[in-house]
Amino acid sequence: MSFKTTGKVLQILPEIKGTSARGEWKKQDFVIETAEEQYPKKICFTLFNDKNGTFDKIKPNMEVEVSFSIESREYNEKWFSNINAFRVDLVQSNSGAGNTPPPFSASDIPPMGDPDDKDDLPF
Repeated sequence: MSFKTTGKVLQILPEIKGTSARGEWKKQDFVIETAEEQYPKKICFTLFNDKNGTFDKIKPNMEVEVSFSIESREYNEKWFSNINAFRVDLVQSNSGAGNTPPPFSASDIPPMGDPDDKDDLPF
């Protein structure tokens, strides 16, 4: 199961590296503040291994869309949850230029037909 959310990057934490039985690994955490709700939430996401280069182009205060999954695991009879990001995309700021109609002038209005013409249907 995967989810998506958007928000402003608040903090990019330092990369952490280590070695496990499966080999070397690296992870990087980052925090965003959501803007989708009445009360914004701060969420800390984790990027693993090959996804860490994401922050070469994304910096704090940029708007991003994060695709993520949530997983939990047990350790010493306690449960821990991770929010793992697998895709982080920069949200393009839309200033409304693409959504506004072109300028309108009086010459754009087609002329009215002859009022004496009984057949005013175009077909």
